[in-house]
Amino acid sequence: MRPLTPLALVLVLGGCAGRQSVLDPAGEQAATLHGLLGLMLIVCGIAYLLVLTFLAAALWRGRRRLNPEPAATSDDRQLNVGLTAWAGLMTLGIFALAAASFLVDRTLARHDEQAAGDIRVTGHQWWWRIEYRDPAGRGWIETANELHLPQGRPMRLEIRSADVIHSFWIPNLSGKIDMVPGRANHLTITPQRLGWVRGQCAEFCGVQHARMALEVKVDTPADYAAWLSGQARVAAPPQDPQAARGLALIATGTCGSCHSIRGAGPEARAAPDLTHLASRRSLAAGTLPMSRTALMGWITQPQALKPGAEMPASNLPPADVLAITRYLESLR
Repeated sequence: MRPLTPLALVLVLGGCAGRQSVLDPAGEQAATLHGLLGLMLIVCGIAYLLVLTFLAAALWRGRRRLNPEPAATSDDRQLNVGLTAWAGLMTLGIFALAAASFLVDRTLARHDEQAAGDIRVTGHQWWWRIEYRDPAGRGWIETANELHLPQGRPMRLEIRSADVIHSFWIPNLSGKIDMVPGRANHLTITPQRLGWVRGQCAEFCGVQHARMALEVKVDTPADYAAWLSGQARVAAPPQDPQAARGLALIATGTCGSCHSIRGAGPEARAAPDLTHLASRRSLAAGTLPMSRTALMGWITQPQALKPGAEMPASNLPPADVLAITRYLESLR
């Protein structure tokens, strides 16, 4: 077996931290599961070391007994004592893991009882529809591919799928849960560390499974309330003739048959809501960073950037693409 090169070692250790790692918990559920993982590693590590120790002892004794010898009563007694101790240690380890698993399950259930069910997440091929309950009581506020959560508050997410089986997973914040068509599952998350982390679909769901990322922002409760209030507003009207032309092209063209822009006309729900598109960090579920160049490329040739995506290529002239991009850039 070849030893790890320095670069390979860096890549391996890089998975132990960062914004998509179970070993860097940033939420109460992830920290609880991380503790259980640590106990399992300790128990299984001790068992593994004991197995290797007994194996080494057996090999050493075997080399000493190349010639047959009379049965050694003292050796038999030592073997019996060793086997009894081994069985006792294994029973203790299994009991410790079972008890810890029970306590972790009770802890997660307690978080569920305290959570508010204000968020719905639906998996699509290959993007995320996210809906928040409007604090003003006007229904649901829809966005896509970017989840915001308040720090320190248990939030109960309703998890669904619109097409195939997906798996919702934010490693730094909680465990994973399947998204099954025709069924609603629930997951509670209590984030504790401010900032951005990354989620990912953890169930192979098609050719673009690897490009089904989810950006997750943990805000202070005040910032979360302000962000949600901003998301509840309808789209701002165009501020210049070029942006106004872009809105007209969206409303009368193929864009409006799939996308919705609250307050601007289009109300379709087959594709992501565009009402505050420019406020997001990325396009196409983490495929591209949010920028004018990326917007124009995604409008004109989405299949070249994310083959298999349901968004078709457009045959619009460059001036129309620029006008649409100008309007989309204003949706903050």
